Amino acid sequence: MMCTTSCKDYLDVSDALAAELTMEEVFNNTDQTIRFHRYIYSGIPDYSHIILGVGNAGLDGMSNPWSSMCDELRNGQGNTANTLVTGYHAGSIDQLQRWSLYKQIRQANLFLANAHEITPEGDRYSGIDAKRLAEMKNEARFLRAFYHYLLFEVYGAVPIMQEAIESSRTDLDFYRNSVDEVIEFIDSELRACLPGLPEKEATKERAAAPTKGAAYAILAKLHIYAASPLFNGGYPEAVALRDNQGKQLFPERNDAKWNRALSAIKEFIDYAEGRYELFKVEDKENGGIDVEESLYQLFQVSENNAEAVWQTSKSSWGNLNDMAGREIRCTPNRFSGFPNVGVLQEVIDDYFMANGKDIDAPGSGYVREGISKEAEDGEGVPNLCKNREPRFYRDITYAGMRWHDPNRTQIYFHRNTPDDITKDNHPFSGYVLYKGMNHEVMYRHATLPSFRYRATMVFRLADFYLLYAEVMNKVNPTANRDEILKYINFVRERAGIPNLEECNPAVLTDSEAMAEAIRRERRIELFAEGQRYFDVRRWMLAETPGYEQGGPIHGMDMNAANLEDFSKIVAFENRVFERRMYLLPLPLREIQNSTKLVQNPGW
Repeated sequence: MMCTTSCKDYLDVSDALAAELTMEEVFNNTDQTIRFHRYIYSGIPDYSHIILGVGNAGLDGMSNPWSSMCDELRNGQGNTANTLVTGYHAGSIDQLQRWSLYKQIRQANLFLANAHEITPEGDRYSGIDAKRLAEMKNEARFLRAFYHYLLFEVYGAVPIMQEAIESSRTDLDFYRNSVDEVIEFIDSELRACLPGLPEKEATKERAAAPTKGAAYAILAKLHIYAASPLFNGGYPEAVALRDNQGKQLFPERNDAKWNRALSAIKEFIDYAEGRYELFKVEDKENGGIDVEESLYQLFQVSENNAEAVWQTSKSSWGNLNDMAGREIRCTPNRFSGFPNVGVLQEVIDDYFMANGKDIDAPGSGYVREGISKEAEDGEGVPNLCKNREPRFYRDITYAGMRWHDPNRTQIYFHRNTPDDITKDNHPFSGYVLYKGMNHEVMYRHATLPSFRYRATMVFRLADFYLLYAEVMNKVNPTANRDEILKYINFVRERAGIPNLEECNPAVLTDSEAMAEAIRRERRIELFAEGQRYFDVRRWMLAETPGYEQGGPIHGMDMNAANLEDFSKIVAFENRVFERRMYLLPLPLREIQNSTKLVQNPGW
């Protein structure tokens, strides 16, 4: 086979070789070797990149298109704005693709094959001794495994690439390995890396480097995905898929995989004990947890954040004065922002009340209609936004909310207000994403900053507490009930709401009620962090009521002339979901130029 575009990602390397340096020239020079190694890190996702990044960069599979590609957000700008309205096909979905990770994988393979010690005498500046070389190779091996995991997450069965492919090869076409083969490869590679990974990097300059905790985290997620219906016999169209050799790529159902998943997540939980903890700020006046400050600072503290299992230095929040990045697109028009990261009503309705109950539960206190004019409500707040749990108020800009400007200005979205539908930038749903926003930054303010850096979390502890509860409930719900509740309630306590069993007693006797409760906790705790898209798919629930990814989506009535009418829930858009969308298609160009790759079902 000739090298066409289908092999491009397998053969690409970073700009370190763009000047046509030879392998010898790269790896005999300390600076070039370090530069070559550093590029391997470039595939780590930036989950803060949720709409348009710094420099107005569009989304791709290594950012966070996922929140606007599921039942969380509606972006008003960027390359996912209308994707779910029109639907997509294998040739039109570059904004979700991760196939380009094969470029970083090849760079890792080349590094592993060619990097060697460099003595200071052989280089004008410095050298690379045996210890540092071993560390660098271990990091490259870890990242190669992680990138295979990221490919598996969206495609399932993918080609395993663990050799440095030479561009002179005539056969540059590769078969997909089966899901089980991919899982075993990632597992074995990460376990081989574990002894050489540090518990924690010694300097803040290397805080984003892989650690043992990151490896255990990937292993836990890997085996939970492997046990979940999407990759474990629950997607019949995928189970039926064969390549042109007749090889089955997706396995039949095997419930024993849940036991392996439990072992993997328990391994992480045991390791995390005493090393990580949920981020909490002490209430120095009243004792206990300062819930509001805990939920806020969780996403503001970069250095020594106890909850962060793995962070990346990448950040797409941007500088308000540059009018680029995420922060400006979650800021109201009246403060020179572009408020077009809209939150769907479907999410709003899933937040709990202040008493920890579902809005539809008896005694919740929820009021769907009308406007509250209590003293603190100023010009009014829709009743459906009153008495909600603390996470709601840290995550959502809603009608009547007081902004974090010095005057505590109330924000509204109905007609004839500064953020109404007539503006070029407005939220389609009448709610704007507030989660993670810094409450000190303002656009061109005399005394307040326009930028605050914060690192992006790749993995955080709360995610794994809820995964642990999910798997325990799947394997042995009766014997594990106390332990399940313990870890769910750790998360609810930090969120400032009562224990689950107090608010939903059915979970004490009904494992399906417990499973539903765990899914709801994940929905809210991990909102807009790039996880929901993958959860509803691995659970095979994207067509199930309460989880539908297609059909009408809802929000406030942006066409209303007053707050009362605005607060009435309306459908504002119809979205497309087809069963083939449980998995991403392999890029069309790869399929067209290959005799060995077979496309995912339905594409």
